[in-house]
Amino acid sequence: MNSPPEPPSSAERPAVTDAELLTAHINGDPHAFSEIVKRHRDRMWAVALRTLGDPDEAADAVQDAFVSAYRKASTFRGEAAVTTWLHRIVVNACLDRMRRKSVRPVADDELIEAAERDTPMPDQTGEREVSMEVSAALKMLPTDQRAALVLVDMMGYSVEDAAQVLEVPSGTVKSRCARGRAKLAPILSHLRNRSDLSRVSSAKGAELRDG
Repeated sequence: MNSPPEPPSSAERPAVTDAELLTAHINGDPHAFSEIVKRHRDRMWAVALRTLGDPDEAADAVQDAFVSAYRKASTFRGEAAVTTWLHRIVVNACLDRMRRKSVRPVADDELIEAAERDTPMPDQTGEREVSMEVSAALKMLPTDQRAALVLVDMMGYSVEDAAQVLEVPSGTVKSRCARGRAKLAPILSHLRNRSDLSRVSSAKGAELRDG
């Protein structure tokens, strides 16, 4: 008599998709949403930190976003990937925090003046210092331009994917990125030829985004 076949190992079982986990959560599975959080919290944190530039604010925004996603799971229609849906929620949480603080966008001439006054001479700073400079510069941008640049230039999203997250046309994302880059140019000009800059921007962002 043949013995019954052994059940497939965990490595052989098909991975449960994000959409399946979300459906299980909606249907009452008490563990499904925790798995979604486990899979995506690092990416959500990266988006929030790049957008807000403050670890405490980013942590609060991510918490707000996941609470919102937990409560609004039934509104997910599957028209975009779960990751896109989550990014949309965390970006909105960040933008809400920025608007509540009533941060005044800095005018173009103020950016140029700040660059001339405060930009240090090129030196041997490492990747961390470059990342801090980029984050500080991003804080000078209006919220819509900052969000677009974080997704496209820092996190490595395509314009089309960023447009889905921000719920605006692709042309709007392109325009916001172009205006944001123009404003950042005088501030970050001393980093233009630094290889560090590329490592803290889209290449590193793509690694975070894709896991």
